[in-house]
Amino acid sequence: MEWTKTLLDWYVENRRDFPWRKSKDPYRIWLSEIILQQTRVQQGLPYYETFLLNFPTIFDLAAATEEKVLKLWQGLGYYSRARNLHASARWVVNDRQGIFPNTFKELMLLKGVGDYTASAIASICFEEPQAVVDGNVYRFLSRFFGIEMPIDASGAHKYFKEKATSLMQGVSPNTFNQAMMEFGALQCTPKLTACEKCPFVQNCIAYQQGKVNVFPIKTKKVKVKNRYFNYFVFTTPLKQTVVCQRQAKGIWQNLYEFPLLETSRLISKKDLIKHPDFLQWKKYGIESCEIIYPKAIKHILTHQHLFIQFWNINVKHEIPESIDYKTLKALPVPVVLEHFIDKNYDD
Repeated sequence: MEWTKTLLDWYVENRRDFPWRKSKDPYRIWLSEIILQQTRVQQGLPYYETFLLNFPTIFDLAAATEEKVLKLWQGLGYYSRARNLHASARWVVNDRQGIFPNTFKELMLLKGVGDYTASAIASICFEEPQAVVDGNVYRFLSRFFGIEMPIDASGAHKYFKEKATSLMQGVSPNTFNQAMMEFGALQCTPKLTACEKCPFVQNCIAYQQGKVNVFPIKTKKVKVKNRYFNYFVFTTPLKQTVVCQRQAKGIWQNLYEFPLLETSRLISKKDLIKHPDFLQWKKYGIESCEIIYPKAIKHILTHQHLFIQFWNINVKHEIPESIDYKTLKALPVPVVLEHFIDKNYDD
């Protein structure tokens, strides 16, 4: 098919040189795909290299502690990916004797692996004809064919996968899928689309109709929630501090943080020192409580905006669960806390 040939010719000329493209080892491909979920390549590449250095095989990853995995993941966000990666490695090693799944159906059994990731691994490593459908593919196909079906509609994924599969016929699933993703990443981009240089421009419906910025169509708007965090940064007589591990599901599960008071709005020192969560620490002899930064730090997540205030609290007595600063720096923490710790604690 001429369309597919045009795509593959473009790919040969424009493909980027990534380390995972030099391998068909499913462990390495799986690792790269998990890291690159919701992460730009430039950001993800160093993490990929660091993970392989620390965990060259799936056996090494399975043998690691979750704390170490989370520490190496620190800064990538969406930490459930790291927890699922670790859990899946242990499942492959313990339940499958280290034999990585080699079919789309079996790959879907890995925790944290959905249709897209399973399709990518199955096609790249095993040439199984499973078309990948991600944001790049949605965008490219919807623009070229003028597909007005919203990509968040219930049947959209099936429709786009069938469309991509029909274009894949007769060529390597591995090469086709990587070409599709690369084209969306480099050529048919979300905003800075260089349509005049596109090999498909003459037949692209979105371009011909002047609707490049209309596609892909999405109906649901993301609702952003504001949250207000107050961190208690304790300093004990022995120059130690206190952290807790987040256990609840949601953001930053199993990461460490300073004792947290979440409020419905930004609060003043006057309100803070009256709060029961603050008063429970009075038994350690609170000497002072001062806000560290005059303006709350705004930390933006996909569906949440966090407004964070750090409170420096000095106490007269040692707190039993306190830790020294060296231990603090070794713990996996959210990136916003990593920046705070790096700035405020010397080695």
